[in-house]
Amino acid sequence: MGAPKLSFSPRKGEIFKKLIVICGPTGSGKTSLAISLAKKFNGVIISADSRQIYKEMDIGTGKILNNQKIKNKKQKCLLLDNIPHYMIDVVRPDQEFTVADYQKEVFGILKKIYQKNQRLIARGRRPIIPFLIGGTGLYIKSIVDGLKIPSVPPNKNLRKILEKKNNKELLKELKKLDPETAKNIDPQNKRRLIRALEVSLITHQPFSQQQKKQRLDIDILEIGLNLPRQKLYQRIDQRVDEMIKQGLIEETKNLLKNYNANLPAMSGIGYKEIALFLNKKISLEKACQLIKYRTHAYARRQLTWFRKDKRIIWVSKKEEAEKLINEFLKK
Repeated sequence: MGAPKLSFSPRKGEIFKKLIVICGPTGSGKTSLAISLAKKFNGVIISADSRQIYKEMDIGTGKILNNQKIKNKKQKCLLLDNIPHYMIDVVRPDQEFTVADYQKEVFGILKKIYQKNQRLIARGRRPIIPFLIGGTGLYIKSIVDGLKIPSVPPNKNLRKILEKKNNKELLKELKKLDPETAKNIDPQNKRRLIRALEVSLITHQPFSQQQKKQRLDIDILEIGLNLPRQKLYQRIDQRVDEMIKQGLIEETKNLLKNYNANLPAMSGIGYKEIALFLNKKISLEKACQLIKYRTHAYARRQLTWFRKDKRIIWVSKKEEAEKLINEFLKK
């Protein structure tokens, strides 16, 4: 990929299973930082974003504001800025995709990368460095902690019942069944609330007790991107304005032609508010204000989640991340 020579030199026969995580709140600049680091360290990017898995949802999920997607069918990934990106455009908005599905796919990608690295190192060539990038805490946790996620298929009848309840009611019910999950779950994420209740009710066991950790044969570095709160809000607001300019209204209009507005994928911040505008329930100005306000709140919840993980090393500059990665790769 034309990357400069690495500052470390893996030995032939060395077991090279490393993973670098770049996490943080939405709008913090994770993607641009990750692309820059991937170029420097011969890396590939694996998305940990529960919204970017959906096809046809580009602008509202921040996939291509300043990028053009190029499909690489051989590697089954997308090329953004000439860097392979995995776990983007995986399913349609009306398809079910669980954390267990995500984990299975990512572990499969990592396995192939590590197998290829062994061949590369044996020939004296640079290994590929996988970067796991995103703000979906549960996606990242499923990989970093190797969660043993219960394989419970969706129950349509139960979900219909739970869908009729609001988030507050769902959280109250979850507190009774599983206080631990209720304490850590995003109370605004109805899909996650329903899934946690679904698993607990079907298995008759708290969801939290079923998410056991397993020991992974992977060396992991977790880096969090830290920005002053006011600067983060400014970046979020600018990004929302840019999404509108890029065509979020038209994208939402096209999605609503093909998909039910009540789908979990369509309830994401941005699409939900623009749908209200298109249905003439609120003004465009009000829709934009709501998107910004709700994204601010979402960013705060993300930070609360990530701050609990003491393994994450927080940085504010690219140079700090580069130094950490160099030291990590030399180990």
